[in-house]
Amino acid sequence: MDFMRLLQSLEELLYELASWLVFYPVTLWRTLTRPRDMMRYADSELGDTLEKRYTDTLSPPLFLLLTLLFAHGLELALIAHRDDGMLPALLRDDGNLLIFRAFLFSIFPLLMAVQLLRRAGLALDRETLKAPFYSQCYVAAPFAFGFSAGMNIMRAGRHEMIVAGGAIALLSLLWYFVVEVGWFRHDLGIGRFLALWLVVRTVLAAFALVVLASLALSYGLGSGPH
Repeated sequence: MDFMRLLQSLEELLYELASWLVFYPVTLWRTLTRPRDMMRYADSELGDTLEKRYTDTLSPPLFLLLTLLFAHGLELALIAHRDDGMLPALLRDDGNLLIFRAFLFSIFPLLMAVQLLRRAGLALDRETLKAPFYSQCYVAAPFAFGFSAGMNIMRAGRHEMIVAGGAIALLSLLWYFVVEVGWFRHDLGIGRFLALWLVVRTVLAAFALVVLASLALSYGLGSGPH
């Protein structure tokens, strides 16, 4: 009996993994071409039962995590001999590094969601935060991939690669800004310039927290006993 349950679990796991081959590109295409629709879709799906959520796409946090996994794979492909000497020992493992990067990039959707709730005058708790956070994970994923890819291409060192990588990173950031400004304008009913100011302020705060978290981890692990 236990063996049959194990087989059924493996069947479900295999099907789930295989389905990602279909639903990841679907989710990516919809997010790139209709980002605001996908953000509304993320909100509405949370109202369904757990079994019926995100049946034709990937869930937003999973989409973000898989996108960062692909960005990490691209980094390994572009940089044959990655210098891990500057990383703490814990982050020299690819799995740990991926988890840490997922945490860092989750700061962007988290702060955007908090900013929306504060401006809307809504209470901040686990329930109210979940919907805007899930919405934000969809659009954070392409930004995270493009920005990471651009920075990794720049690390190749050649002039043309530095220019190309910088352009990709900037275009990813610009796309993210445009989407977020539209989101704040629509959801808060505010003007373009106020929405732009909120996005700039939130993105700068997110980058600052990313730097601080990276420094804190590096210092904390590096200052331990040797």
